[in-house]
Amino acid sequence: MTDQQTPKGTEALATFLIDLSPNDMAQRLHDALTVYVDAMRYPRGTEGQRAAMWLEHTRRHGWKAVAAVETATAAGEPAGPEALRSAPLLGIAYGYCGAPDQWWQQQVVAGLHRIGMPADDVGRLMGNYFELTELHIHPSAQGRGLGEALARRLLTGRSEANVLLSTPEIIGEANRAWRLYRRLGFTDVIRGYHFAGDPRAFAILGRSLPL
Repeated sequence: MTDQQTPKGTEALATFLIDLSPNDMAQRLHDALTVYVDAMRYPRGTEGQRAAMWLEHTRRHGWKAVAAVETATAAGEPAGPEALRSAPLLGIAYGYCGAPDQWWQQQVVAGLHRIGMPADDVGRLMGNYFELTELHIHPSAQGRGLGEALARRLLTGRSEANVLLSTPEIIGEANRAWRLYRRLGFTDVIRGYHFAGDPRAFAILGRSLPL
């Protein structure tokens, strides 16, 4: 996708969606984590705390990552691979197949049992899903539809039966993330959930695939 139209022969900034390999993620990890920290308004230094975990995630089964980048390009001309690989990062999204040995799945399964979901239903929900682990747009690029574009690219072609995610609870669901998830058809799985070691309340949301 591009987000600007200019007369032919001139240059302007354009936005593109690209897929990231595990090696691409390793090379752009600082940029990706900077988007994450700025989008979530976390303190500086959080990048270093999350780096090893994000790299470990790239080795999980079914891992996929997509990014939104911005680069100068001549009107009507595609951007070259090298330009896209080094272009400033505006957004990042990734996820992978859920599995019983993953901490997040263990936490959610425990929560489902606590709210009384029958064991068979828990098994169906958690037996074949894609975890949308991270989806972040830099504050300077929010409001341009990039979050939805990244989510759709990330989830296109997935073979899992459903997709699950967790997002912080917000009064009245009044932020861009919540509006995006509702627009994409995500519904409540668990509300007001507290992950071990985190004082914040989260919602677990899900929907069937394909999107």
